[in-house]
Amino acid sequence: MYQPKRIYNLIASCLLALFTLSANAAVPLPAPPEVSATGYLLVDFHSGKVLAERDADKRLEPASLTKIMTAYTVFRELQQGNISLEDQVLVSEKAWRTPGSRMFIEVGKKVKLLDLIKGMIIQSGNDACVALAEHIAGSEGTFAELMNTHATRLGMTMTNFVNSTGLPHENHYTTPADIAKVAIATIGEFPEYYPWYKEKSFLFNNIEQHNRNKLLWRDNSVDGMKTGHTEGAGYCLVASALKENMRLVSVVMGTKGEEARAQASQSLLNYGFRFFETHQLYSAGETLNRVRIWKGEREKLPLGLNQDLNVTIPRHQYKNLDASLEIDPKIMAPVAEGQPLGKVTVTLNGEPVSSATLVSLKGIAEGNLWQQIKDSALLWLE
Repeated sequence: MYQPKRIYNLIASCLLALFTLSANAAVPLPAPPEVSATGYLLVDFHSGKVLAERDADKRLEPASLTKIMTAYTVFRELQQGNISLEDQVLVSEKAWRTPGSRMFIEVGKKVKLLDLIKGMIIQSGNDACVALAEHIAGSEGTFAELMNTHATRLGMTMTNFVNSTGLPHENHYTTPADIAKVAIATIGEFPEYYPWYKEKSFLFNNIEQHNRNKLLWRDNSVDGMKTGHTEGAGYCLVASALKENMRLVSVVMGTKGEEARAQASQSLLNYGFRFFETHQLYSAGETLNRVRIWKGEREKLPLGLNQDLNVTIPRHQYKNLDASLEIDPKIMAPVAEGQPLGKVTVTLNGEPVSSATLVSLKGIAEGNLWQQIKDSALLWLE
């Protein structure tokens, strides 16, 4: 964690010196690799820093990348206690007849919900998706509305789902940037379920099918996520990889083949790990400063962040980071816990690279009459 060396109190801000400025100039970064895809994105999981992209906001057909949101919606239902992994799900004729890739469930039979999830994630079963959707929401259309609700909450502003499978529809679309958001949310919110994405095969009804994500066999750092393919979408792949404490997520959409999507994803991940590094500068709840509070039951208030602050920077530039705290002047009680009271700005060689809202780590109520009279007099004398 960063420890401040000294604080300069200004009228409306204070400066937190994190590091001694380096006299060395920043080394220029090489350009990202050329990737033959309609659109792609490489982003750091912890910081959200985009390291490479092309047409990341272009509306594209997602194919089975849709199932990342299908799974996310199922995981939310599990989290809320609305369903259980042990549920026995009745397979409808609609689910059984769904075209495309399947896990070969049979109409009229019951299948454990856990098996359907694995059939969806590992085998990319469209039949499994529809069975899950109907079990949760009554119909696939209603389930798609749940998917869109989650998409809106996650900030996926260029996305609309009309089914759970990714089968082509003119109103079914997303972008590389949007699909990265739900991938990141899945990894962050559901660490207990995410390991299913690295399973290489799944046996159901004596039929073993293999995960189509070739990177699971080629790169031990890759632990997910999902492939997709239709004639209109081309070959797509969302991949995530973890090396030491750095996790990257790549999205490649619209390549020419299975090998092309694997190679494109590997190239992006290799580039990110070779030329960048991610550091956690502050932890959520860590006290960064204590400030004077006027007319409160206490005089000192701890300030910090409500979430971890991570930055992704070019390798070997850690020593050139600085950070400053801008704090509201003359803070008066009452102050609520979590109340915004300033900002943390992180710079690299003088250029901003990240910022976060500085908040109160505790609540402070108004002081008694004597405390208020005393502080009013002190404020008048200033």
